[in-house]
Amino acid sequence: MSKELKATLASWGRSFAAACLAQFLALGGSVFDLNQDGVKHIVAAGLAAVVPVVIRWLNPDDHSFGVKGE
Repeated sequence: MSKELKATLASWGRSFAAACLAQFLALGGSVFDLNQDGVKHIVAAGLAAVVPVVIRWLNPDDHSFGVKGE
């Protein structure tokens, strides 16, 4: 696995985890009170947080994560 791919995946993972944690805290419940709807909200928040990072990755002008043009 290349260094660039590792950095990209780490960025996606950090964004996903931070958003999931923020949503969990915003729901105000405990781990033992989670139901299916709560989990859906947490995962949806994580996915929404990854969208900007994916857009950055798709940008060929982004020298850190951008897809390299030919």
